[in-house]
Amino acid sequence: MSLLVRTEGAVRILVNSNPAARNAITPELYDALPAALNEAAADPAIGAIVFAGDGDFFCAGGDLRQLATRRDLTIPERLEKIGRLHDQIRALRACPKPVIAAVEGGAAGAGMSLALACDMLVAAQDAFFTMAYIKVGLSPDGGATAFLSQFLPRQQMMELCLLGERIPAARLYALGAVNRLVEPGTAVEEALRLAERIAGGPANAAARIKRLCENAGHASLGEQLDLEAALMAESQGDDEAQEGIRAFFEKRAPDFASLRGKH
Repeated sequence: MSLLVRTEGAVRILVNSNPAARNAITPELYDALPAALNEAAADPAIGAIVFAGDGDFFCAGGDLRQLATRRDLTIPERLEKIGRLHDQIRALRACPKPVIAAVEGGAAGAGMSLALACDMLVAAQDAFFTMAYIKVGLSPDGGATAFLSQFLPRQQMMELCLLGERIPAARLYALGAVNRLVEPGTAVEEALRLAERIAGGPANAAARIKRLCENAGHASLGEQLDLEAALMAESQGDDEAQEGIRAFFEKRAPDFASLRGKH
């Protein structure tokens, strides 16, 4: 089993399970992760998702034993394999439910890409990240350079990619790429806490916020204003807004859970 799936309350927990290889990405995960994300997205009882590695390491990236055989493939065949990795990245970004990565140990190569593709990131204080591709003569994939460019100047991004050194989680926390820095062994616990808070809120509003944040990275101001206007107009007619505003005036906590799945 490459992906372990369990549910706690309104949170779906997805665990990449290949601990013998530090949770290196398997061909099975290519299909399992997008399918699990789509299933969670379609389940109105689920409000948020936690993505973690099995045991004390998040993900070692691509399996070098498999990558070593790629030389025998044609360029189109190699592109098909890389495309399956990229399908996982697209699925993480397209999922309307917020996804929180819980990183213990380390996230290397495409494992770092998977972590950065999530909407929020919790990391253990002793965890590390690395763009290790250069050390084996490869260039990054999985959206790594796109994600790094969102919070790093070009010169620092070049350093991380050209040297492939370990990046302490504390450095990414200082740069804003990690949301919570926690005691070793507690990353999943903290990610679950965050996910429960999100899952207890308005699901439709959360999906719209995720769409806005995703769009903001490449849209012009005019395009972003148009999308904000369109989604605000939708929100104003939503049962969630009616409940939230009513609860504000009635000085009580809103009951968004009973509205989950309604549009």
